[in-house]
Amino acid sequence: MANRSYLYSADSMPNEAEIPQRVRCISEHNWDVPLAHKLMVGRGTTIVPSMIWNPPIGIAADYADGAALLLDLLRAVGKGLEDDAEFAECVARTTAHLEKQQAKYFLLETGEIVSMADDDPAESVRRLVSEDIPDAVAEAEAAIVGRNDDWLASVRADWQRHFASFYGEALYFSFPD
Repeated sequence: MANRSYLYSADSMPNEAEIPQRVRCISEHNWDVPLAHKLMVGRGTTIVPSMIWNPPIGIAADYADGAALLLDLLRAVGKGLEDDAEFAECVARTTAHLEKQQAKYFLLETGEIVSMADDDPAESVRRLVSEDIPDAVAEAEAAIVGRNDDWLASVRADWQRHFASFYGEALYFSFPD
């Protein structure tokens, strides 16, 4: 079984007492926290209690702003992939799923990913929130406005690794309504 990062949406954030009433499945990605997940939790990012694991290793962020950032970057990436039907299908599928599962917050669960290293999982999540996610957002923002062409070209060349996650209404960890 692969270790995965899991992305959900909800209208409230988890807290020490409970998880949100309705948790919608967005995406899961094997062996990594992909660029797409980092961007979707890149606005209003905060650490919250995990809905799956005991340590405080969940990440919550603004849904609308994170989705807009991802879609803006997909448009920029697509300017070099106009003839790539697989990329166009990925963008269409991602866009439709994000519209369908829209909520107030994205909730990212990284427990399986951060537990692969010997580091403290809570410290790994703090590093994700303070360094990795802001760095990814800054790179994407610069690329969107045409100031990061080399980075954009590298993302375009390996777009499957960054954007072709599994999007679905049921993930390995799903929550009943």
